[in-house]
Amino acid sequence: MTTHQHTSAAHAPEHPARLAWAQLAPDVYKAMVRLDMASCKGLDPTLRELVKVRASQLNRCALCLDMHTKDALAAGESVERIIQLDAWEESRHFYTERELAAIELTEAVTVLTDGFVPDEVYANAAEHFEEAELAQLIAAITVINAWNRFGVATRQVPGHYTPGDIKH
Repeated sequence: MTTHQHTSAAHAPEHPARLAWAQLAPDVYKAMVRLDMASCKGLDPTLRELVKVRASQLNRCALCLDMHTKDALAAGESVERIIQLDAWEESRHFYTERELAAIELTEAVTVLTDGFVPDEVYANAAEHFEEAELAQLIAAITVINAWNRFGVATRQVPGHYTPGDIKH
C-alpha cells in the first residue's frame, strides 16, 4: 500500500508594490473613493460585486480580484458563481438574464476593442435596467476600470484585504 505524503511547499515571495499611489496622491485616492461610493448607489450589492470581479478579471488586477471576490462572498454571493464568472458564456445558467446583461455590458465597457459599446449589448442592458439604474451601472463599471488601472500600473499586492476594511 502506497501512502502519499503531502508536504507544505513554501509560497513564492510576495512582490512589493511599485508605488504607494494612494499615499502619494491622497486627494486623487479620496476622490476615487467618493466616486466609487456614488457610482454604487442603488445597485444590488451582489450584482455590483459580480461586475467588479468581472472587470478585474479582464484587466488582470490581482488586488481588485482579491478585494471584490471577498466582498462578493460577504454580500452573499456563492463561490460557485464567482468561479464560473470567468466562463460566464458557457455558464449562463448560473446567472439571471439581468445579471448576464450587466456582465456583458461590463465586458463591452472594459474591452473597447471596436472603440464603442455595441448597440445590441447596450439595448440588452437597457431592457433589464431602468435608465437611472443603467447610468449607475455604467458608472460602477467605469470606476472599477479606473481602480484596476491604478492597481495594475502600480502592482498593488493582493491577499491582505478583509471585507469591510475599505468601503469601495
